[in-house]
Amino acid sequence: MDWSATLNSVVAAAAPLVYAAMGETVSEKAGVINLSMEGSLRLSAMTGFVTAFFAGHALVGFAAAATVGALIAAVVALGSVKLKVNQIAIGFVLFLLGVELASFLGDPHVGVRGERAPPLPIPWLSEIPFVGKVLFDHNLVVYGSFLAIAATWWFFNRSRAGLSLQGIGERPEAAFSRGVDVNRLRVVYAVIGGALIGIAGASFSLDVKLGWRETLTLNLGWIALAIVIFGGWRPLRVAFGCYLFAALQVAAFQLQDVFAGLAQVLPIAPFPLMIAALAVIQSDRSRRLAQRWPRASGWLVVEPPAAIGAPFERE
Repeated sequence: MDWSATLNSVVAAAAPLVYAAMGETVSEKAGVINLSMEGSLRLSAMTGFVTAFFAGHALVGFAAAATVGALIAAVVALGSVKLKVNQIAIGFVLFLLGVELASFLGDPHVGVRGERAPPLPIPWLSEIPFVGKVLFDHNLVVYGSFLAIAATWWFFNRSRAGLSLQGIGERPEAAFSRGVDVNRLRVVYAVIGGALIGIAGASFSLDVKLGWRETLTLNLGWIALAIVIFGGWRPLRVAFGCYLFAALQVAAFQLQDVFAGLAQVLPIAPFPLMIAALAVIQSDRSRRLAQRWPRASGWLVVEPPAAIGAPFERE
């Protein structure tokens, strides 16, 4: 087995999930649950592909997809902040709307050959044995996913604005008492997260799977939501979850030739495995183990932002 080629495939396959999971992490850390992610991914994947097809350039498609994702997230955030609508309810409605719109508007473009993100190996670095093939022989989509991980981690842990973001998701009253405009920032960060989700959708149709079909991103929005929980809303751990799921997908694909009788089962195996992992870290046993080994508690137990999904009203 060519391990460098396999790991190259894992890194490339994880890129869209990284964008989606980082976007949702930013949104949820600010207190906004974007449950429309499955529909947003599908609609942005369709929009990105169709726009790039007519514009003749993949970059235009990514911009259009990011706009769609941002608009959907803005509706979720504004509905919660201004109208006090339950975030889960409005997110679920938008999920259904996104799925149906993508199916209806994208139907004429099923099977059409369109644009793609061009390969862009980094000179000299891509020639480094093993590491060059794994990390530096990709395109801007994959390199951008590396940047998304690093930027999100730095923003959360090294910037004053990142501390304010976490404050409005954990203790919005305390943040407000220090002069932070809680509701405005919730909308802003939800929109930023939505834009990243839109980029994730375009990454599927313009890079990883190329083209548009209704099942292109099927269930991957829900998986991204599960990965955010699995990662405990921590960028590096969320990224690990993305690469783990991508590794399971690549392994399932490669094992189809080895276990021909399981060819129909292996492609869906990563989905229940990820859900099982999520169930394990949420179990009482994991909490008991965390009490026994406090240093490992960050990996064994996850706690959501305290004010997630709760509207903030100025008293």
